[in-house]
Amino acid sequence: QVQLVESGGGLVQAGGSLRLSCAASGRTLSSYGMGWFRQAPGKEREFVTAISRLGGRTYYADSVKGRFTISRDNAKNMVYVQMNSLKPEDTAVYYCAAEQSYGGGGRLVSDYDYWGQGTQVTVSS
Repeated sequence: QVQLVESGGGLVQAGGSLRLSCAASGRTLSSYGMGWFRQAPGKEREFVTAISRLGGRTYYADSVKGRFTISRDNAKNMVYVQMNSLKPEDTAVYYCAAEQSYGGGGRLVSDYDYWGQGTQVTVSS
């Protein structure tokens, strides 16, 4: 089992940047594929980005491709997402998640086994 805690959210103007962090405790992070999801008010939770267990493969939603970059540091049990050129439509609660499947890169909420509590990102126009 793994526990996940997100941080780094906040209020930023459109065009700005934020870096979200996800700290993992419990089982070693390299046992899991990792992902980030987001949920805006009144909308379903949606896939943002994912990374394989050793970081060799990354996956992005079309809406963030070219603007967001996911990375991980298994030695530090940390996962990050660098978010650049932020838009008002990026406003949401962002969640870090871990999946136990071997391949990683899941895009569905149901692919993931463990979730953090979320961190709010607000982008003003």
